[in-house]
Amino acid sequence: MVALTVCPLVGTTEGIEPKCYSRNVEVAGTLFFQPATLIIHLIALVMTSIMIYHIKSKYTAVGRKEIVMFFYMYMMVTFLELLLISGIIPTASSVYPYFTAVHVGLITATFWCLLLNGFVGFQFAEDGTPLSLWSIRISSLIIFVAVFFLSIATFKEIAAFNPLKPVALWIVLYIFNGAALAIYVILQIVLVINTLDDRWPLGDIMFGIAFYVIGQVILYVFSVQICETAKHYIDGLFFGTICSLLAVMMVYKYWDSITKEDLEFSVGNKQNTWEVKQLLREDELAYANFNQSTGFIGGYNQSSQPYHQQSGYLQQQQQQQQQQQQQQQQHYGGYADGY
Repeated sequence: MVALTVCPLVGTTEGIEPKCYSRNVEVAGTLFFQPATLIIHLIALVMTSIMIYHIKSKYTAVGRKEIVMFFYMYMMVTFLELLLISGIIPTASSVYPYFTAVHVGLITATFWCLLLNGFVGFQFAEDGTPLSLWSIRISSLIIFVAVFFLSIATFKEIAAFNPLKPVALWIVLYIFNGAALAIYVILQIVLVINTLDDRWPLGDIMFGIAFYVIGQVILYVFSVQICETAKHYIDGLFFGTICSLLAVMMVYKYWDSITKEDLEFSVGNKQNTWEVKQLLREDELAYANFNQSTGFIGGYNQSSQPYHQQSGYLQQQQQQQQQQQQQQQQHYGGYADGY
């Protein structure tokens, strides 16, 4: 058994108690459970923030707005799990079942969001459009609300739901979520094989699957052995959280690898824009030179000036030419006398 958020609320009247779990730490009079896992949760929040920042910086990437919703939801799941696992919200608190129900609902909604992101690359609806975005948001909200009420009904023994036999809750947590993940993986493999020349993104998918499966095996199979070997300093939840973070990072790495060309296209557009501006400046200079040579100043032709201004201008030109001719005659005349 491992210390999951739902364990104190189901299974028996006292909940499911882990056989072995990591020791607690007291800080400033506050008792924290799972201190090593708490650190991993904080690291996961930081890493997710960095991934979200990089996703938002790829302005022209396909599915940018859709995939970032998945990482926001994973961040919320991680934050809630941090509060529940560490004991910041005690299991004896009256609000613990409600926070746990929110946590379970967010987990399922996150898997659902990931599944819908698997269809974005097939362009059933153009990415970034209201249809694409709101279909994910509204359906994820519906899934969250449904699982939230299912969890509350199970914890509080409402209607036909029983915390001693939470069959419906296990079906949602393990079968529904597992199916959503499997369909997403299949869709991405088909997408890479049919539409991409590069096969390296398949490696990201395989690593992501491997991390997730290894984390689940450690969490549910080897947790007790790890806890006893490590003398209660860490347990399977510690490695399970690490592997989940690595799997999510592989989702980001896969998405980044298949949208790299869009980023290059965006940079190329900026270069072309600079080239166009440079050409425009050259055209402006050529136009200015043409205006000076033809008498156009600021789009105004000097020939369109009033007649008396034109005649005065012509008289000045004639006087200057006469003066130049006189100077030349004097020069040649003096030269002839001396000769």
